[in-house]
Amino acid sequence: MYTGLKHLHSGLAYLALAALAVIFIYALIGALSNKVYTEKDRKIALIGFILAHVQLLVGLILYFVSPLGFALLKGGGAMSDSAARLTAVEHPLINIVAIVIITIGYSRAKKLTESRAKFRSIYMMYAVGLLLILSRIPWTSWLG
Repeated sequence: MYTGLKHLHSGLAYLALAALAVIFIYALIGALSNKVYTEKDRKIALIGFILAHVQLLVGLILYFVSPLGFALLKGGGAMSDSAARLTAVEHPLINIVAIVIITIGYSRAKKLTESRAKFRSIYMMYAVGLLLILSRIPWTSWLG
């Protein structure tokens, strides 16, 4: 189960990161070109929203079944080792914050009335969320 969740979390990350990047560019172009925000645009933003949340859910499950997640905190040495701290504290905490920011951007866009403001809400908040996620990816273990 652990290996399957680890592969799912890693593979889904590529999809979620790509979707967030594409949606950021799409929304930026929409805002800069004064495009009318349509139902199609909302659904495109929803794709990134859903992928980010599914990735978070898989990550949280993985955090509690993995020997590299919550178990590291119980051992007591996670805070003194930067790699262990990244895995046990920084990665999950910053990614939760990033998903909250993405959620705020999507929810705010639904409530706004002006098309440009809707696109702006999506591209700004999705960009911040994407940057936070990219900043806390354990690159050495992910790419290695």
